[in-house]
Amino acid sequence: MTVEQLGFDGMPERLYACTPSRLNTWLHCPRRYRMTYLDRPMPPKGPPWAHNSVGAGVHNALAAWWRLPEPDRTPTAAGALLTRGWITEGFRDAEQSAAHRERARDLVERYTAGLDPSDEPVGVERTVATRTARIAVSGRIDRLDARGGELVVVDYKTGRRPLTQDDARGSLALAIYAVAASRVLRRPCRRVELHHLPSGEVAAWEHTAESLDRHIERAEDIAAEASAADDAYRARVPKPRRGEPRRGADDRSRQVDHAPFDERFPARPGPLCAYCDFARHCPEGREAAPRKEPWAALPADV
Repeated sequence: MTVEQLGFDGMPERLYACTPSRLNTWLHCPRRYRMTYLDRPMPPKGPPWAHNSVGAGVHNALAAWWRLPEPDRTPTAAGALLTRGWITEGFRDAEQSAAHRERARDLVERYTAGLDPSDEPVGVERTVATRTARIAVSGRIDRLDARGGELVVVDYKTGRRPLTQDDARGSLALAIYAVAASRVLRRPCRRVELHHLPSGEVAAWEHTAESLDRHIERAEDIAAEASAADDAYRARVPKPRRGEPRRGADDRSRQVDHAPFDERFPARPGPLCAYCDFARHCPEGREAAPRKEPWAALPADV
């Protein structure tokens, strides 16, 4: 006798849980996405990047500065926090690390000198989350301000490249943060800002409801592609045979044949491959752009 399995019509689709970083990783390169989010154990990464150490040090110092009592929020205090929490990974040597530490200290001191210590943010390193019919997305905002009854998303940037209004307008992450903050705190949030500490410039964009909706639709489209890749990968993870002891996910993943996944979702080689943590595992990436030294993205004038 054949037994027919009953379906569940009308059941909601499984939401794809993600962060803006996960979505952007898929968008930039499926190979990197696989190695970052699917392979277990994760393939060994290359050495740490010095520019990431600078960025983390600056972000940590500014977050800690806002947590100080208001009378203690001085530029000198910001510099001291930067020095105290400095990260030395990725630099060529101690001399280079020290030079960039002093540069970063100057950045945070000049930046905080232009802030009003009494203008308390709504959140610092604030995690927000929201759902749509297709995704459950969350992320952490560097700073969330309240201005004139509305919320403003602030993102700190420490890279060499100057930023433009188009960078703020086109940022998927900032748009997601604005939507999530608005829904979590039940206040309008349309303005997003990129604060470029090296130049002191602010690249800002005022979203409309329509432009935010377009970003969310874009996030859903990216998530649909990534979710299909997740399913294709997991379908090839060997399952234990009857009677075999159940092994951990790490052991099972070592036996996955990556060729079908990589053929269906190929790498996207380009100039950014030179800065990929997984370049040693990607022939196409190495051919497109040989890996840079860990300090290659640092400003050359320090």
